[in-house]
Amino acid sequence: MRFLKFFRPGSVILAGLMSLLMTSAAQAEYALNMTESVTPIGRQLYTLHMWVFWICVIIGVVVFGAMAWSIIYHRKSKGAVAANFHESTTVEIVWTIVPLLILIGIAIPATGTLLDLEDAKTDAEITVQVTGIQWKWKYTYVDDDVSFISSLAQSSRDVVEDPSGNENYLLEVDEPLVLPVNKKIRFLFHSDDVIHAWWVPELAVKQDSIPGFINDSWALIEEPGTYRGQCAELCGKDHGFMPIVVEAVSESEYLAWLDSKKAEAAAAASAAEQEWSMQDLLARGETVYNVNCGACHGPTGAGIPGAFPAMTGSAIVTNPDPSAHIDVVVNGKAGTAMAAFKGQLNDVDIAAVITYERNALGNSVGDTVQPSAIKNAR
Repeated sequence: MRFLKFFRPGSVILAGLMSLLMTSAAQAEYALNMTESVTPIGRQLYTLHMWVFWICVIIGVVVFGAMAWSIIYHRKSKGAVAANFHESTTVEIVWTIVPLLILIGIAIPATGTLLDLEDAKTDAEITVQVTGIQWKWKYTYVDDDVSFISSLAQSSRDVVEDPSGNENYLLEVDEPLVLPVNKKIRFLFHSDDVIHAWWVPELAVKQDSIPGFINDSWALIEEPGTYRGQCAELCGKDHGFMPIVVEAVSESEYLAWLDSKKAEAAAAASAAEQEWSMQDLLARGETVYNVNCGACHGPTGAGIPGAFPAMTGSAIVTNPDPSAHIDVVVNGKAGTAMAAFKGQLNDVDIAAVITYERNALGNSVGDTVQPSAIKNAR
């Protein structure tokens, strides 16, 4: 410990504290490291990450160790005199060849991993299109004609003021993405409005969803379970309310779920041909409004002054002729944040939410909008 004479007492204490912290960190769980994946490509990425990390650690130890040794044992107070030399061919060769060998050692496994990461199409068994929408996700199973919207679960919306008792606050959805294990899934990423990013750490998938452009990625999930993620691109005021939940199940469970979604779609198509009562439309419309409209227009319909118009007392909403109201919900409004819901909601849901807006939230027009009217407006 003779080198401690070089330090002031305060520095000795600081060095001791740093040593204690480093020892504690070495024994602690690596909570700040990359998430270990449940997919082969994810484990490949993790192995590459750790390989490069330990190379950097060794380089750091060598470089800073040499610096510390020089500072302590070749300081002026010990009578050390700096050497005066330049144009050393040996040094030039060493510090060129050694970094080159290190880079080659990193580049070879990195190149193989990147090639595997980008090969989403080869041997893909299921293709899922992921569409980012402010502020929800739309999933389309390309080969099975199944499509649905996944939004933040009501359980998170209900506890915004005090989420302390909600274990999965802002990480739960009303419709999870269900996928089979041991099948290669190809994801196609797109956006209907702004740039989003679909990120599920345990699947090792993080890809941007960009308007007018298709990105892809892939995963082969080896362990059943629930895997959660979030939008990783700042996409607007409700960016933090855009979670992702993936349910990985056995192939038999997946096929049963797929059949149930097809049955739901058939039932929705059948329901669109029926006449709905005011009471049923209002009940369904309230749920649809809270999930799809409340974020902008407010849970009470008051809107956000200067940003999003109010539903309460709106000239469009309270007009006895509902055609303009139907048009703006179905087709959206260019130049504004009002999205077109014809690709997000079915005829019954659109009819229900329009009826709800016209007869709740402080409005009482007294009419109903039937699914047939929505079908004709598409």
